[in-house]
Amino acid sequence: MPLRHALAGVLILLGLVQQILAFSGIVLLPHGVGYALWLATLLLWRDIPRRTRWQAGALAVIGLGLLVVSRWHYGAPVAWPTVTSGNTYVVAMLVGVSFIGLIGNRSGSSRPLGRPVTGRRGTAGTWLGVHLLGTILNLSTVFMIGDRLARRAPLTTPQLLALNRGLSSAALWSPFFASMGVVMTLAPGMEYSRVLAIGLPLALVSGALTTFELSRRFDLTEVAGFSLSPRSLLMPVAMAALVMLFHFQLTPELGIVSIITFLLPAVALASNLPAGPRWTWHRVRQHTLTRLPAMRGEIALFLSAGLLTLGLSTLVAATTGSEWRLFAHFGALQAVISFLAIVLSAVAGLHPIIGVSVLASMLDLRGSEPTLFAFTALASWAVGTSVGPLSGINLSLQGRYGISGYRMMRLNLGYALVLSALVVGAIMLLDAWL
Repeated sequence: MPLRHALAGVLILLGLVQQILAFSGIVLLPHGVGYALWLATLLLWRDIPRRTRWQAGALAVIGLGLLVVSRWHYGAPVAWPTVTSGNTYVVAMLVGVSFIGLIGNRSGSSRPLGRPVTGRRGTAGTWLGVHLLGTILNLSTVFMIGDRLARRAPLTTPQLLALNRGLSSAALWSPFFASMGVVMTLAPGMEYSRVLAIGLPLALVSGALTTFELSRRFDLTEVAGFSLSPRSLLMPVAMAALVMLFHFQLTPELGIVSIITFLLPAVALASNLPAGPRWTWHRVRQHTLTRLPAMRGEIALFLSAGLLTLGLSTLVAATTGSEWRLFAHFGALQAVISFLAIVLSAVAGLHPIIGVSVLASMLDLRGSEPTLFAFTALASWAVGTSVGPLSGINLSLQGRYGISGYRMMRLNLGYALVLSALVVGAIMLLDAWL
């Protein structure tokens, strides 16, 4: 293992530790979280997949360029020591969530997640398994279930589509997803209960749509699927209950993103300590040196998008006197326009986080608008990541199982169109409810 990989892993862990300490008011170094994460990204830069590297590099350069223009042409104040802090809150959460992989698996072998079945039932089970487990485990669930299915034979197109849609649709409601972390940061006044009431049923409809469409397009008779067992659901349900306990009872002053950031690593450590300090240290060390550097692509993308958002918002404020807004009022029509624009940008190759962040920088949300914005952003993320050729899920499927992200885009176009129509209806329903 290259020394820079090990150093980068330690820096990423240090960024997480600093973020957790900040929740209790302990600041080791002002803006130290951003410094640690950006330095780790620079060390790992050459190992980031080429497309992601170009995209992240372009975002960072544009963001810095906008800050320079804002400062030197418009005279806007720019706090340069803070420019590395964009989206570090979300990145710290992603790093914290990664520690969920340390729970269990002491023998080093993968525990069976359920018996594969075939046909429509198996495809529905694959979607549901990825969706439910992915609400907490995020992208790692795709590999857990995909690798299990691949033991029998190389993954087929319907299996890959079920994996893609099962995970991406979880963005509609899961409080553990990076999409929710971004949205809660951009719109802290959102009402999560209302987003959940609309997003969860819509996610279930997307699952039914996936099962129906794939059964019509493909012969699923011999297509292996995934069957959930009660044991598979125990950990995700328990983690969700713990997060709710902390949010409503133990640490109500902290948001869900903050709770997830410290709770999941804490549970991971607690689950390993009964095996002894030496075993716990071994697992944490292995995770730090291997898993954390492997997150380089998503970390680079989130940090660069945060820099772009800062640059754009600073320039907009400098040129408009902080009074200009893209929309005078953010209602159903504005939400639909924003949703379609972000999805189209995802098809063009931009990650939805970019569109969501740019949109937020040009809005002044008031009253019930943060909730409508939150749902619009989450729906854009759910549809955009399923169809976007350069989204994290499609790049991961390409790297792991060899299917082109652009082929996944073509295969998902019909699904995206139907789901988009349902999202438009849901936006109107939510606007009328607010």
